[in-house]
Amino acid sequence: MARRPVLLIVAVLIAALGTAMIVLYVQGIDERATEGQELVEVLTATAVIEAGESVSAAQEEGKFESRQVRKDDKVAGALTSTDAIADLVALGTVYPGEQIISDRFGTLGSIENLVIPDDKMALSVELTDFERVAGFVNPGSEVAIFGTAATPIRRLPDGTEQTLSSVTRIILPRVPVIGVGTTSVSSRTVTNEEGAQVTEEVPRTILTVAVTQEEAEKLVLADRTTDLTFALLGSETQSDNQPGVNPVDILPETFRGTAG
Repeated sequence: MARRPVLLIVAVLIAALGTAMIVLYVQGIDERATEGQELVEVLTATAVIEAGESVSAAQEEGKFESRQVRKDDKVAGALTSTDAIADLVALGTVYPGEQIISDRFGTLGSIENLVIPDDKMALSVELTDFERVAGFVNPGSEVAIFGTAATPIRRLPDGTEQTLSSVTRIILPRVPVIGVGTTSVSSRTVTNEEGAQVTEEVPRTILTVAVTQEEAEKLVLADRTTDLTFALLGSETQSDNQPGVNPVDILPETFRGTAG
């Protein structure tokens, strides 16, 4: 009979230990679930800051504001104030909503002098925001460059010409961007959903890349004869020179006919 109280005490201790372990496990799950979700303060742009515009001038015009973002969404090196860049200017266009990092600002000399690798040459092309990944391509970025030919023409040995199918393919798999120029605005006429002709303004920006002579020759020709599109690459992104695609690859039933 004397053993019963002992067994009861042991059982209570085991139950208490089990409950404590469950509580600690649940707390661990909660902590992992909320990790990176806490809010932190960052400095962001509220309006376009043009390349060459001083931080002080932008600040006077109210182009900076503090915002709270999730810790996981904070850009590496994001600033919380302009103190560290107060005497600098924007090295490229900074767009509304961008988190402010010190690498995007420097001295006027940094803008005027491109750093060109010894074995490369600098070549510039003008693109719309859509064609340059909505303005996210900046100096230091690496891009793949695609060309789209709407109706390419091939000259045959007998001198006649053959119209080929539209095609999009990669022109240069990976090249570094070394400069971003100022943005200008051009107008173009498009047809809206109601079928009416409307004029819209399209921002265009000059991007400068570092290329070899062979790459420069391809890019110049592609710029003259095709519509260019830049794709922003990550450090591990694979981009290869492949045959490309044409309409039959994306709409096979339309261009090959429906099998019946």
